[in-house]
Amino acid sequence: MGLLLVVAPISAGFAAEPGGSPDLSNAPRVDVDKPVEPILLSERDRRIHHLIPFQKLVDATPAGGVLKPKPGAYAGPVLVDKPIVIDGGGKVTIDGGDKGTVFVLKANSSTIRGLHLTGSGSNHDTDDACINVRGNNNYVESLVIDNCLFGIDLKQSSHNVVRNNQIRSKPVDLGIRGDGIRLWYSMDNRIEGNRVVDSRDNVAWYSNRNVFYRNYGTRSRYSIHFMFANDNMVDGNSFYDNAVGVYLMYSENTVVRNNLFSHSTGATGMALGFKEASEALIENNEIIYCAIGIGTDLSPFQPGTAIRVKDNRFAYNGVAIAFNSDRDGHFFTNNVFEGNLTDVSVGGAGSAKRNLWRGNYWDDYQGFDRNNDGVGDTPYNLYAYADRIWMEVPHARFFKNAPLMEALDFLERLAPFSDPEMILSDDAPLFHLPKRARK
Repeated sequence: MGLLLVVAPISAGFAAEPGGSPDLSNAPRVDVDKPVEPILLSERDRRIHHLIPFQKLVDATPAGGVLKPKPGAYAGPVLVDKPIVIDGGGKVTIDGGDKGTVFVLKANSSTIRGLHLTGSGSNHDTDDACINVRGNNNYVESLVIDNCLFGIDLKQSSHNVVRNNQIRSKPVDLGIRGDGIRLWYSMDNRIEGNRVVDSRDNVAWYSNRNVFYRNYGTRSRYSIHFMFANDNMVDGNSFYDNAVGVYLMYSENTVVRNNLFSHSTGATGMALGFKEASEALIENNEIIYCAIGIGTDLSPFQPGTAIRVKDNRFAYNGVAIAFNSDRDGHFFTNNVFEGNLTDVSVGGAGSAKRNLWRGNYWDDYQGFDRNNDGVGDTPYNLYAYADRIWMEVPHARFFKNAPLMEALDFLERLAPFSDPEMILSDDAPLFHLPKRARK
């Protein structure tokens, strides 16, 4: 078969090894799955008792062969431990009978396509899933996955293509659903064109050099949660109505570009989050109608690294940029800030002046452009008046934008009781709202 995907390392002018993280991509594979006890057919839901076991068809297919089963429903579970092609043509269902994992791909250079996988168990201890991928250079594509705890689970599996799949978890509360797509110690995979709905998270943990391209996610918790994952790219995705868009935790050299983040609302609502992350490029994204656009906590973490935020649109958010402290290392250039309730907030009585702000558009800029060069004649300075109350006292955030707070802010601006704190200064603000095109 010889199916191979090679994802080139991402280059965006980053430092070579900011944190000196070890490269585990060539580490030997070990079996990390928990022991699974065989589940008899009699213990599975009665709806599959009369179905033909799909395993019989797999066992009858030689290595390197192609299996095109007759349309219809079959009983799981299935184990593929040899390189084959399985093409269901969108007309084949494999049902696990609500016990265990439905399909396990424990081979290299295989293709699994056009199947409907359903009916996994509900056990988090055994990570019950619709399909486990435990091999390299495989294609997993055009699957319909539903009524499964976890959707597609890759562990120590590299150079795979996971594309054009439709994934939905079991209809249970958000916190006890499984992950739609999970990567664990898996490198150089391409996750493309998938639709994940009503899942918990998509995660990439200890997984480097993966590409998430043009996926769609909605009504889940984390659209993508990176942890200890380096050199990954998130490009051209659309994430609606999730609690958090992309969260970078202890991760380095991440590129997030050309994405749409919308309606990340609620108490934890955030389009993009950084927790002790380093060296990231956030470029040409639409971040709209979110509680927080970007939230940054102890980032960038590694000395000499930076978080570069350029050419993005922050519109109609509660807080566009929220700093937990006055940490430096952020570069904000050529972004659009329009219609946000608060453009920038800083916790801990700090400011964002130690970061670079240049060439951004601010919809409340009050200067002029007498020479018509498109740049304001005077800097844009953002001050905190009554905002300081809710920035410094977390319990006061409940009253943010309440009439009383608005009245206090008006009086502070009219006749300040004390000198206001300058949050930031942009010495070359754009005067006209630029036209933007999302790629």
